[in-house]
Amino acid sequence: MAPSPRLRPSFAFALAVLLSPSLAHAYIGPGAGFAFAGSLAVMLAAFALAIGTILLWPFTFLIRMIRVGNPYKNALARRVIVVGLDGMDPGITTRFLREGRLPNLQKLAENGVFRALDTSNPSMSPVAWSSFATGVDPSRHGIYDFLTRDPCTYAPILSSTDIKNAERVLNIGKYIIPLEKPKIKLLQKSVAFWKTLGEKHIPSIIQRVPITFPPVPFRGLLLSGMCVPDLRGSQGTFSFFSTANAEGKAAFTGGEQTVLRRKGNIIRSRIVGPDNGMVKDGGRMTLPFTLTVTSKAGEPGTVKIELDGGESFDLGLRVYSDWVHLNFNGGPGINVSGIAKFYLISADPEVSLYMTPIHIDPESPAMPISHPEVYAVYLAKRFGPYATLGLAEDTWALNERVIDEGAFFDQAMAFCDEREKMLFDAIEHTREGLVTTVFDTTDRVQHMFYRYLDPTHPANRDKESTAYADAIERVYTRMDGVIGKVLETVGEDAVVMVMSDHGFTNFRRGVNLNTWLRNEGYLTLKDGKTLSGDWFEDVDWSRTQAFSLGLTGLFINRKGREKSGIVPEGEPYKALVRELCAKLDALVDEETNTRAVRKAVAAFECFDGPYRLDAPDILVGYEGGYRSSWGCATGSVTPTVFEDNTKSWSGDHCVDPSIVPGVFFCNRKIKLDKPHIMDIPYSILSLFGHAPPKHMQGRMLFAGNADSAEVGGALDPRSLPQSGSAPGARIFPLGQAPESGDA
Repeated sequence: MAPSPRLRPSFAFALAVLLSPSLAHAYIGPGAGFAFAGSLAVMLAAFALAIGTILLWPFTFLIRMIRVGNPYKNALARRVIVVGLDGMDPGITTRFLREGRLPNLQKLAENGVFRALDTSNPSMSPVAWSSFATGVDPSRHGIYDFLTRDPCTYAPILSSTDIKNAERVLNIGKYIIPLEKPKIKLLQKSVAFWKTLGEKHIPSIIQRVPITFPPVPFRGLLLSGMCVPDLRGSQGTFSFFSTANAEGKAAFTGGEQTVLRRKGNIIRSRIVGPDNGMVKDGGRMTLPFTLTVTSKAGEPGTVKIELDGGESFDLGLRVYSDWVHLNFNGGPGINVSGIAKFYLISADPEVSLYMTPIHIDPESPAMPISHPEVYAVYLAKRFGPYATLGLAEDTWALNERVIDEGAFFDQAMAFCDEREKMLFDAIEHTREGLVTTVFDTTDRVQHMFYRYLDPTHPANRDKESTAYADAIERVYTRMDGVIGKVLETVGEDAVVMVMSDHGFTNFRRGVNLNTWLRNEGYLTLKDGKTLSGDWFEDVDWSRTQAFSLGLTGLFINRKGREKSGIVPEGEPYKALVRELCAKLDALVDEETNTRAVRKAVAAFECFDGPYRLDAPDILVGYEGGYRSSWGCATGSVTPTVFEDNTKSWSGDHCVDPSIVPGVFFCNRKIKLDKPHIMDIPYSILSLFGHAPPKHMQGRMLFAGNADSAEVGGALDPRSLPQSGSAPGARIFPLGQAPESGDA
């Protein structure tokens, strides 16, 4: 498909992404009317290409048969459907299967197979899905966490994407005109298996698989998933508008508050958009709006919102608006479009309004979110606007209690509905080849509602703890319905796989490894300091041997790698790593009298790939119930090593991988009793009759002939690992339904 005119260097944009919304910056500067003209040109080009493809199909098919032959001649299957249910847990799944709540997955298990699926180490979505995409471990694809540190500055950087401004620009007065494209690069190494399929002339449609931004061109269609930024360049910055006294708090983690001033029933305010990178010191683009309270005192709240020069709409109490287009004008010829949803929290006596992060408008994308670019536009024309942000479900708005569980759950299910439409559109257009669609709903709802499964969870303090006790069950049954529709749609000829990247466990206690390292003498603060703020604000690097950032483990301050490294390579480095691993394995939470770490592993002992030096030097496999604390994840040093997790984010999977395997269902039996996530891409290539590349580390799941032994049926709960000794570590002992009266 021809490249979009939007990507030509005559006009460009630049986006700089950091991880915390408080540090995030966006630089987006399309040319005059470029969003509209670009999208129109793309649609016209796509239409012309579609007509040409239809007319030329008999000739191209004949040429392909002569040059390539039949790409399916050795295939065991001509059509494969993979439905990814992020975070679906085998223990919880087994319980619901036994209770008869998942009839379609039960059918898959009875006719094919249901097994726990070994996950990656670390057991995190960006890592596991990268192993799914490439068929290799992290030391070969280079993704170990959402973020890592810049060894030159110790500052956090996004691990999956590198975005640099255009270097060649033209300065005209106060305006900065880019003369080339910015450099947006996916940092995931190795090769996605669907690219290999494309080279073999097997088509693929890939939807919302994490760590696919920016999209890498291949012979197929792809819509990017996790790590697509919002229009402000962050991983999701919500907005909260309120007339209530802010008590000096104008910012939340993951969002910002605007204090509203009311004159009668009229309120004037503005929406803050992306940085105006085409104007020197241009600041952020803004979009003024008027909010009119239309309900009378004592009546159910209603308001009317009018965007200056844009849409106007009525909004009722506790109901989401449709997607609203937000057009930001930063000056002559500087315009960029995003979309957001609004939610009226209250209108009397105080007006409080929540707005989702501003998503990139799929109908007029300011940066590439699909391959080819017209694919995102096509989906928007077909189904209307849809969520494009990688982490679309606004977990931080719930964590900060800006919205409640009902608002979060409704939002998550609405995004699930959008994804379902895309999945069945892809299936409809794929009679041969691969369809892969990932649903995030299972993961996000378990993160935010796990506390309902544990009456003693610290996150239940000062919160209601019964209204959404069935939220996780509702999501599992919802996804079971999707699987039923898939099975009914594709029939028996297609191979259907349902899989998750990891499972779930309880998150009751946070562990600050930086505080522990300070206490043990491995991390030193500047003179006079006993605590440190985010991003190692007060760390003395000249006297620090080890530090922690993110959710996966420890880095050694290695001489020659880190800017101020002090630990020599060779035996001194290895001895320090082994010493720290031994101490971490013995780490006990004195309040609960339980071990916090199941196994700490030296990266040099478990990884041998070309990107092993990018790994944390020690991977910390926590026991169930524990995880890296919120402060540790941002590089801070807090007063205590252990603390209760009181946030709504009450379930997690960043623990020892043996505790949180994923799930694997298939309508075909397999020959391996313990499949691994890296086996899936290897097997898909083999199913289509093509030898997987030699660098892949997986195994073939399926028997190639009638003589090969096969296993199938439902999972044996006894084969699942136990989750550790921490109280409440797992609400459902893996694979076992709780006894009557249990949580």
